[in-house]
Amino acid sequence: MIDDVKIVGTLDVTELVFLAFVLFFLALVMYLRREDRREGYPLEDEVTGRIDTPGGVLSAAAPKSFHMPFDRGTVTTPTKGREPVDIAAARTFRSPGAPYYPTGNPLVDGIGPAAWANRAKHTDLDGEGRNRIVPIGTAEHISVDTRDPDPRGMTAIGADGAVAGTITDIWVDRAEHVIRYLEVDTGTTKVLAPMGMAKVHRKKGQVVIDAINAADFAAAPVPGTAGQITLYEEERVMAYFGGGYLYANKARQEPLI
Repeated sequence: MIDDVKIVGTLDVTELVFLAFVLFFLALVMYLRREDRREGYPLEDEVTGRIDTPGGVLSAAAPKSFHMPFDRGTVTTPTKGREPVDIAAARTFRSPGAPYYPTGNPLVDGIGPAAWANRAKHTDLDGEGRNRIVPIGTAEHISVDTRDPDPRGMTAIGADGAVAGTITDIWVDRAEHVIRYLEVDTGTTKVLAPMGMAKVHRKKGQVVIDAINAADFAAAPVPGTAGQITLYEEERVMAYFGGGYLYANKARQEPLI
């Protein structure tokens, strides 16, 4: 049998390896806790809204810069400054964790599931630097399979069963070759409805989008530039329609039991 190698007194190699692992693990935990505090900190007190203290070195992540592809500049995180947010909502009662109820139009005000993040105000790009989400007419080699129903020309139906408009175009993802949005002509404007929230009925010639009511379609966010949609605009569209699953009508806001 070979005895353990003693380095200093009773300190052997096994103990050194164990201590090295403990120090590495503590350093890893500290690094991860600093990194996950890049955005959204410092926190606010739930009752008073007072800004909590940063909390020492664990909340002091050093700024990190990312060079964006296709000459889109540099993005640095964490972002500097803290802008106060005044939401159109009120507490049901003054207690930590108390729910908020909307005092305006939650779909527009961004309350609860209709909230959005301030994403970049430029389009998403594919690997070749082209706009990733585009109308199908501008996407080469992408078309609707003849065996599948083509929603263009079909009637859009809202959650209340009323007619919201007519599907006039399809917006596809160039990178993944899937439909992302359906363009709905409401008569006053053309809005984009998420395909993931739509059900196409070939025989009825209808597309049911049960996220919001028919009257809510006209107020949905629309892209600022024809033929393209930015990451921020996508966030707004998804928040508006997604929030409808709670706020489209009062019945959805009540418990099932």
